[in-house]
Amino acid sequence: MNNNETSDIGTADTMRGRSGESRLKIWVLFRLNRFLVTGLLAFLVFISFLVFSVTLDPSLPSEIKSTDTIETIFSAMIGVIVTGTTLVVTISQLVLSQENGPLGDQRKRMSDAMDFRTYTKDLFGSVVPADPSAFLGQLVGEIERRAEVLDRLIQENDNDELVQQVLEFINSLHGNADEVQEELEEAQFGTFDVLFAALNFNYGWKIYQVERMTEEFSASLTEDQRTAFDDLKTAIVMFGPAREHIKTLYFQWALVDLSQYILYAAIPALIVAGGMLTFVGAETFSGIFLTIPTVTWVVSVAFTVTLVPFLLFTSYILRIAPVAKRTLAIGPLILRESQR
Repeated sequence: MNNNETSDIGTADTMRGRSGESRLKIWVLFRLNRFLVTGLLAFLVFISFLVFSVTLDPSLPSEIKSTDTIETIFSAMIGVIVTGTTLVVTISQLVLSQENGPLGDQRKRMSDAMDFRTYTKDLFGSVVPADPSAFLGQLVGEIERRAEVLDRLIQENDNDELVQQVLEFINSLHGNADEVQEELEEAQFGTFDVLFAALNFNYGWKIYQVERMTEEFSASLTEDQRTAFDDLKTAIVMFGPAREHIKTLYFQWALVDLSQYILYAAIPALIVAGGMLTFVGAETFSGIFLTIPTVTWVVSVAFTVTLVPFLLFTSYILRIAPVAKRTLAIGPLILRESQR
């Protein structure tokens, strides 16, 4: 057995603490509004294009006069915008088409959902909340309640090592649960907050620790203590499919939003690209603004605008891809990132 897995019973209360990644990276990938990320990327493109234009020879105005630079750039961008927008929207629709089906399939989906709800009702002993954040919060609360029962029973055990490990595990669980419940209180589905809170609860590691302690100290456990371990494991296991279901719903929600936003952004991008291709030439913009030729400003802005649909797509993938990576495994299988 890996010594690290037995000695490191408790873990950090947040995903950032467990992954060892910087606060800035987690904030940009998961917390920052996607429109702000798109705006930052657009600003980076604009500044980079402007810097290249004013520092490299020959200058952009002279290039425009001697070659068909504008026509080359924006004719290519029109093709990219139309093709890229069509592709993204098509992929989104293919993903969402999985929700469509004949009546029999819809009845099966409803039956499965109600079976899960009935099982969860038995777990809670009360009505299951319909709101995703309230549901996850109540599930985490039930895990805490069962952990407290286990803690109380284990205190009666004579095995000091068992008592110490369970105490460390319960303290870690309470800290993690309190952090998640605090995040869920103000979270509303449709935003990323609900899923982010769910990602902070590392249920897989907790399942493993419960299984390990139950097996390692099997000879020291009474029947009530063993039952308490099993009850706690049952509640933690329920968090897995609940989180995956909410993750799936969020991905579908985000894809719908992404499709709409890309279509909204593609229309002005096409207008700008078409206008630059058709009406802008070497003599269209003259003069200098802030020591930089006006035409350089215009081309830089226009190029950035035509890239907005792609940058919007990028900002969403920068969030969706890490979430998918962190949730590839369901259950007590921990996938650790390799150092590259």
